[in-house]
Amino acid sequence: MGIVILLVMLVTVLLIISRRLPTLIGLVLLAVVVAFLGGAPVTGAHSVSDGVIAAGSIALASTMIAILLGSWLAAIMEETGIATTLVRKIVELGGESPYFVALGMFIAATLVGMVTGSAPAAMLVGLVGIPTMIAVGLPPTTSVGVILMGMAAGEPLMQTDWQFYVTTTHVPLSTVRSFGLSVFPIGIAVGIAFVLIESWRRGRVRAWALAVDAPIESHDEPPAEPVQRRRVSDAPWYSLLAPIVPIVFALGFDVAITTSLLLGVVYALITTTHPKQWSQRGLKTAYRGVEIAGPALLLYVAIGMILASVQLPTTVAKLKPYTSVLELHNVVIFVVVLAILVPLALYRGPLNLHGMGAGIASVLIASKAYAPATVLGMFWGFNTVQTASDPTTSQAAWGAGYAGVRTEQVMARTLPYTWILSIAITVVTAIRFF
Repeated sequence: MGIVILLVMLVTVLLIISRRLPTLIGLVLLAVVVAFLGGAPVTGAHSVSDGVIAAGSIALASTMIAILLGSWLAAIMEETGIATTLVRKIVELGGESPYFVALGMFIAATLVGMVTGSAPAAMLVGLVGIPTMIAVGLPPTTSVGVILMGMAAGEPLMQTDWQFYVTTTHVPLSTVRSFGLSVFPIGIAVGIAFVLIESWRRGRVRAWALAVDAPIESHDEPPAEPVQRRRVSDAPWYSLLAPIVPIVFALGFDVAITTSLLLGVVYALITTTHPKQWSQRGLKTAYRGVEIAGPALLLYVAIGMILASVQLPTTVAKLKPYTSVLELHNVVIFVVVLAILVPLALYRGPLNLHGMGAGIASVLIASKAYAPATVLGMFWGFNTVQTASDPTTSQAAWGAGYAGVRTEQVMARTLPYTWILSIAITVVTAIRFF
């Protein structure tokens, strides 16, 4: 029966990649089918109804709360002008130099990427950043790539991702944090290399390719609501520290993730808003945060079900004989094989941790094929590729549509760099955990 489960997983992946089945629906159906094939009963202990649907739907509750708070902080940064002020100040410093402007936008995207991900993060920087980069001569595809590479560079310090890794891999938060800190400089270095090399290779293009009304064609997430472009007054300089406030509390004072994010929300609110408007603006941005987080929350409900399904004792027993073929005992072969498998993180593939990869990671851990920390490092690199190069993500769809290019063009531009970044993260994984 184990081989049947693996075949069902493969078929589901192919249906998702071919866009015949939305990821959300596919994961929920797969969770139920895998549980039944594993021999789980309908009701009772370790059952489909109780162990998969009921328990699985709330398995990532702590991650979902973190996402809500991160989205709330992003909404405040949008509403109060923190994000646009940050971008404008960087543009002013960069002047007319495409290199300095692109580096500035990369830094801005990195800071925003530490707070939130997906299309909202790309929009916070890209609404001003993409046309500015095009105006100083950068090609549209490179301009979008700068934003996405910045988001990928900031991701190792995104606390919502920390919480997700803790929940899915059962690795202690201290290990997740230290690993994130160890790979963060690598992401920065690769991102800067992308900015400098691609700006030099592509030359300066004095053409306007911005398509403001271009549709967003994300397969798995609904289109982000159009953002009303309005000039807002500059936020105070000290409010621009809002993106790093949660990180300071989490790393410097060992404050819990949700508390750190909430402190970031409070800091952003009180440094930009008159006390009489705290309640009104706080509620308004909280509701906006729920809208931003909605698609991700639904996806994490489905991922939780997948995790619960493959962790059932009956499922583990069926799959364990087949996981031995995945065990790589030579460190060089480990790095080489994972490097070859990088493309499987694209198009919501089987190595995308925010999809089918969650189930595969759970199987590897439950069957003891690898230590949890090793699995964490394996999928961390794949997740970086997904963030900056996957054409099906909402951030890639929005950025490409806004700049008037195709998502596949953006993937072709960024993939060589994210592939190298993934390999580098795998090497760090092998050194630390293998």
